[in-house]
Order: sequence, then C-alpha cells, then structure tokens
Amino acid sequence: MDRAAIVHENFLRRVAEGNLPKGGAPGGPLSSAEAVSIYRSGCLTRALDRTSRAMQAAGQGYYTIGSSGHEGMAAVAAALRPTDMAFLHYRDAAFQIQRATQVPGQSIAWDMLLSFACSSDDPISGGRHKVLGSKALNIPPQTSTIASHLPKAVGAAYSIGLAKRHPPEHKTLPDEAIVMCSFGDASANHSTAQGAFNAAQWTAYQSVPMPLLFVCEDNGIGISTKTPEGWIAATFADRPGLRYFACDGLDIYDTYRTAREAADFVRKRRKPAFLHVRTIRLYGHAGADMPTSYMAREEIEREEANDPLLHSVRLMSEAGALTPEQALAIYRDTEQRVERIAAEAVTRPRLKTAAEVMEHLIPPPRPCRPTNGPTAEAREQAFGSDLKAMASPQIMSRLINWALTDLMLAHGEIALMGEDVGRKGGVYGVTQKLMTRFGRSRVIDTLLDEQAILGLGVGMAHNGFLPMPEIQFLAYLHNAEDQLRGEAATLPFFSKGQFTNPMVVRIAGLGYQKGFGGHFHNDNSVAVLRDIPGLILACPSNGADAAMMLRECVRLAREEQRLVVFLEPIALYPMRDLHEAGDGGWMMHYPDPSQHIPFGEVGRHGDGKDLAILTFGNGTYLSRQAQKRLEDDGIDARVIDIRWLSPLPEQAIVAAVEGCRKVLVVDETRRTGGVAEALMALLTERTDVPHARLTAEDSFIATGPAYGATMPSADDIVAAARDLVRGGK
Repeated sequence: MDRAAIVHENFLRRVAEGNLPKGGAPGGPLSSAEAVSIYRSGCLTRALDRTSRAMQAAGQGYYTIGSSGHEGMAAVAAALRPTDMAFLHYRDAAFQIQRATQVPGQSIAWDMLLSFACSSDDPISGGRHKVLGSKALNIPPQTSTIASHLPKAVGAAYSIGLAKRHPPEHKTLPDEAIVMCSFGDASANHSTAQGAFNAAQWTAYQSVPMPLLFVCEDNGIGISTKTPEGWIAATFADRPGLRYFACDGLDIYDTYRTAREAADFVRKRRKPAFLHVRTIRLYGHAGADMPTSYMAREEIEREEANDPLLHSVRLMSEAGALTPEQALAIYRDTEQRVERIAAEAVTRPRLKTAAEVMEHLIPPPRPCRPTNGPTAEAREQAFGSDLKAMASPQIMSRLINWALTDLMLAHGEIALMGEDVGRKGGVYGVTQKLMTRFGRSRVIDTLLDEQAILGLGVGMAHNGFLPMPEIQFLAYLHNAEDQLRGEAATLPFFSKGQFTNPMVVRIAGLGYQKGFGGHFHNDNSVAVLRDIPGLILACPSNGADAAMMLRECVRLAREEQRLVVFLEPIALYPMRDLHEAGDGGWMMHYPDPSQHIPFGEVGRHGDGKDLAILTFGNGTYLSRQAQKRLEDDGIDARVIDIRWLSPLPEQAIVAAVEGCRKVLVVDETRRTGGVAEALMALLTERTDVPHARLTAEDSFIATGPAYGATMPSADDIVAAARDLVRGGK
C-alpha cells in the first residue's frame, strides 16, 4: 500500500474511533461556517491529490505533485480578499479552492481535474501544464519551483501605490489591495527569493509603499534535503522592514487568526510582512518520489499521524462547528464527487498538434485609447532648449533620450526602472533629464539587482503599466534571464493569453568599446534572448532607426502585449563620423514623433548587385564603411540592416537580397550560437544565392588595444567580400 492510501485509511479509521491528535483549543475570529468551508476545501484538496495519482497510474493524468499536508493554506485564503493578487506555491491547491468559494460561478473541482488530465478544456493553461491559476480568482499561473515568482510579486505590490498616483489605462488592482506570494521553506534559500526579500525590505526601509505578504509554507524538507530546524524563524524573525508572523498551519483557527493579522498589517501599513506557516508534507515530494528512500519509516509515520485534516476534525468538534461524524461524511462525499468528476474529465480532448500547443505563445492584442501624441505645449515644457537642438543631427544616445521623452509624454503608463537611470541619467547619459521631466515615481532608481529590476517590470505589467526596465550591460542580464524566460515569456503560454507581461526591456550591449571594461561591459552573446519563444529582440544601428524602432517596440508592448527587448549598441551611442574624422556621417536628425519602423521591416543601403552584406548593429556601421571601399574596388554592394534579431524577418531578408549574386553575413555575435547560424540556414533553405559568413570568434572580449580583435572589422569585411565575389564561390 502506498503512502497516500495509508494516510487515507488512517483518516477514516481514526475519525471513526475518535482517535484525534492533541493540540491547542480553537480560538480567534474564525466562525463555524467559515471553519467548515475551510475544512471542505481541505477535503477537496486531499481527494484531488489521491485522484491525480490514480489518474497517473491509469495513464490519464500526467503530473502529481500534491498539496496534502498544506491544507491550512485554505485558512490563509479565507483571511484575504479575492481582489488581492496571489502568486502561489505549487502546493497551494487548498488556497485556490478556498478562494473559489469567495467568487461566484466557480467550478473548481472540474477546472482542476481538467488541468490534471491535461485537457485542452482546462480553463487556465488549456492543457499545457498542470498549474494553479485562474483569471477570475486573480491568481496568475506559474510553474516556479525555485520561488522565481517572488520578484514579480514585489513589482506587483509596488505598482499598487504607483497606480493610485498615476492610474494606468489597464489597471487591474484596487488601491486597497495587497499582493500575496507563497513558497516553500527550501525555496526561501534560493538567490531569487533572497533578492525579492531584500528588494521588498530595501523599498519599505525608504517608506515607499510595499503591500506584500510573503507566505512561507514550512514543511521542513525540500525533496530529500532537510531544512535545519528553526532555520526559517531564525532567518526571518528580525529582518529590518519585514514584519514577522508565525502560525501552526495544522490549526485552521490559529492560521486564520494569524493570517488576518498579517494581512491587516500589510493592508493598513502598506509594508511587507512574512507569514511563517508550519505545515507537513504527506506522500513525499511527488508521485514518483519514495520518501522511505531518504526518511526513516518512523519519521514518516510521525508526520502522517499529524494529518492536518485530523486536527481540523478535532478543532471543529471542540468549537461546536461540526461533529466527527459529519466531518467524516463530508470527506467521503467529497471523495465520491471527485471520482465522478474525474471520470468525465479524462474523456475531454487534449492538445495534439504543434499549432495547438503554440497557440498562445504570442498574447492577444488589447484595445487601447487612441492618442495623437503629446501636445506642442507639453513637448515645449519637457524638452526646453532641446527642441532647438532637434534642428541639427545628433548622436544615437541623445535621439533615444528624446524618443523616450516623447513616448513618456504620450503614454502615462510608461515607467522606467534600473540602476542609475534617474539621478545619474544612466551610465552613458541615455536617460538624462528624464527624472526631472517625469519624477521619481516614473523614472525609478533601483537597487543593484537585475532579478529585482526585471521582476519589478513583470509585476508592474500585471497592474496595467508599460514597464521599461533597463539592464545596464548585456553581461549583467545572464544572472537574471530566467525572469524573462521562466516568468514573463511563459505567462501567456500557461494562461491561454489571459495574463500577459507587456514590457520593453532596454539593454546596453554588444562590443567595440575601445579599451573599456572587457567582457563585463562588452558582451556579444544574444543567444539566450533569441532562444525565448515569443520574445521580440530589436537592435538598431543608428540614432534615427533607434528612435523609430523604440516607438514600434512600445506599440508592440502597449497594443499587442508583447515582451520586447531593445538592444542598444553601446559603441554606437556616441558615434559621430562614418568614413573620416569630422564627416558627421553617423549623426542623424530626430525623426518626427509620428514616424516609426514597422516590426519586421529591414533597412537597405544601396542597390548593388554584386554583393549583399546582411548584418545588424555595429556590423551595419562597419559594413557601410566597407561598402564605400568596395565600391572604389569595383564591387557594387548593398548593406541590409536586419534590425529585428528575433524572430528574424525572414521574408523581408529574402526579398532584400533578391537580385544579388553573392551574400556575405556579417555578425558581431559569436560563431557558435550567434545570429549568423540562423541567417545562413535561412539563405540555404530559401535562396540559391552563394553565401558566406564573417563572425566574431568564440571568445570573450578583451580590455585594451585588443578590444576588437575577436570581432569583425571593416578590413575583415572588405577582405571577406573580395574573396566571396572574386573567388568564384
């Protein structure tokens, strides 16, 4: 007999015998009716867990990590409001079940069993995963097992106060709401979680509103690794800016009372709190897990004897809310009802094709109020003397600054955040004056933590803002990239587009900085971004394009709810000249605010038919230099700036190279995993034109005179072009 069956039989026997575990007396504000409701949610949690295992054994279910032992989370749900957004731990079925009792029209057992069965009728994921989540219940889905949802909970909590001052068009959370996020004791140790705790404390320490309730479900073990006894309390009881509450999750009366106190503190004080809930873990980690392989049988049996449902039966009996006989009847009735529903759920359709699986990788568009852009008066007030400067060509960094100004004037829901973006105006001055123009609440100087920066953006997007987080250098993204991959990009996929994270992430990156920073500040690896389904990666090569592409990126995020990364080539920020000193060939006029470059439109310079140079970013700048030298050498070339690195504008690229005898791909990213690999495959599959590539070496970038040694140069491009055109390939 497996452990689930043993726990089940023990419950039936012990309730019938009146052999209930000892504990404290029921007390606090929990009414009898609410206690019974919480117990019913616990019984449904238990029945669903057992049924999911039976479904898996029969080949009708596919994921069995359960919530048994954590039934006390139903009492936490009862202490909160359904308008309080909840980011849930994967063992929180009881929370979602109880919240369903607070919202009319729910069929929670049916919905969750459809999820267990991976049916395409599943209302949250459409059969893509067994996840907790519900649009109606204000529970965004996630599959995090490492508490990677905590940074976005910080962002969502921060957004509530900001939305009160600057209400976005698509605001979803009421002003008095709080945000709740739950996680296990083992996950509390993860660097992502620690960063979120720190960010919440750092914010609250400065008296900035942070209405966030952290809920740690402490069952004392993470898969097979024990949490040291007392560790959670010792670690969290005395943190500055984080009020600590603790309760016994086996006691629904104590849990409800303490959770209400914690929620009231957060709601009234607008400060974060940490609710430490003692739980147990029944059945092991997941369906295939055998706890007897790493725990003594006596230890397992001690845990099982502390079954929270047995505690609830005793407590309700002592409170006069429900007799043990009535409690047992509810348990049996729930079990039978779940079996009946499951028999129907397993017959419902499942996803079959790639198209069905991928249907919601890209979120749906949303209606937005039309805008004619900022008024002349607003622009004059914001720009001041910069308006006169617009009459002359400018460097890229300044044109991006002006584009950001116009966009923030036009769309009040835009907020910038990042290290040094405010007072300093960014490391390279790109965001200078923006804090003066729009205030600290819309241009946010953050702590030095890229996970927190991206999490802030993801969370704010949940409440209708259009965040524009800045990552100071591309190399700094890699410690935080899961916030894009595992949280932002997966959200529409796992919610059938019901939840989205529209935002534009600005990243300063790529190489060619002369003698500055080495690989910390020069990073030519974009593979991790191009590998994320649904993410748009844009990379301009000059200031005018940057302004127009940034406007399109904001449109894509605002109207089409897309996740966009705008990669800004650092070396081109200050670039003035193209061919010789003083020619000003790489400075551009600021395009009229109405102008933009549509998503997927490539740039083309020249009509040469001998050679098409296919490139982007710094490669475009270098290829334009090479183009002139090749012309002097009798080679007629065109330069195609692909602009959009993911997804590649394949049709536009094929059309742009049409009529050329040869194609040279110039790619400043690495030979292995770089953009050129995809471009070479595209040319092979879609054209008959001979082609070759010139890429960066598979190397990090050096500091000093060798800053460009591993990447293509104008000389390299000229030499490669000559070989390709005249080599007869």
